[in-house]
Amino acid sequence: MLRNCFQRGVLEAGCDEAGRGCLAGPVFAAAVILPPDYANGALDDSKRLTAKMRERLRAEVERDALAWAVARVEAPEIDRINILQASILAMNMAVQQLAIRPELLLVDGNRFHTSSGIPFRCVVKGDATYMSIAAASILAKTHRDACMEALDREYPQYQWKKNKGYPTGAHREAIRLYGSTPWHRKSFTLIPSQLSFSFE
Repeated sequence: MLRNCFQRGVLEAGCDEAGRGCLAGPVFAAAVILPPDYANGALDDSKRLTAKMRERLRAEVERDALAWAVARVEAPEIDRINILQASILAMNMAVQQLAIRPELLLVDGNRFHTSSGIPFRCVVKGDATYMSIAAASILAKTHRDACMEALDREYPQYQWKKNKGYPTGAHREAIRLYGSTPWHRKSFTLIPSQLSFSFE
């Protein structure tokens, strides 16, 4: 059972990202403020849920949260500032978009910085520890998946509807055959060096 909060009586926002390890597409992040004493036994780390469960929980979180927001950072910016900084930027953007200013940020992982002045606590495996972070992980994941499924209609050869931009064998083979797109992260190793060639 996930914990309801880190510090009782403090308005906490859980923060998490999705898409750090992908070869293509934006990195997404979400921030979620849940009501005090909120209970939802189905909430969990998004990676441990089926797609159907994530979609159901997305609707519940968006309905029940005191405030929630989702932000994205595009591939060119990821290439410019690196994926870690882009993930942190996306989380900060999501926090800034919240309709309510939180008093504490609970951030999944071990690296974060902010200029907001809001205190924060990094929690390794936070999406499997705190409900607000789990809720943020679900929103970030489902919003990103929807984005990649939409992009798949424009670039079906990369199978983004299936792989969501992650480095599967089929995705890398499509890059080898067709080259990269504007949605690919050029600073990433898109295909192994033994298969590499120059992208025009």
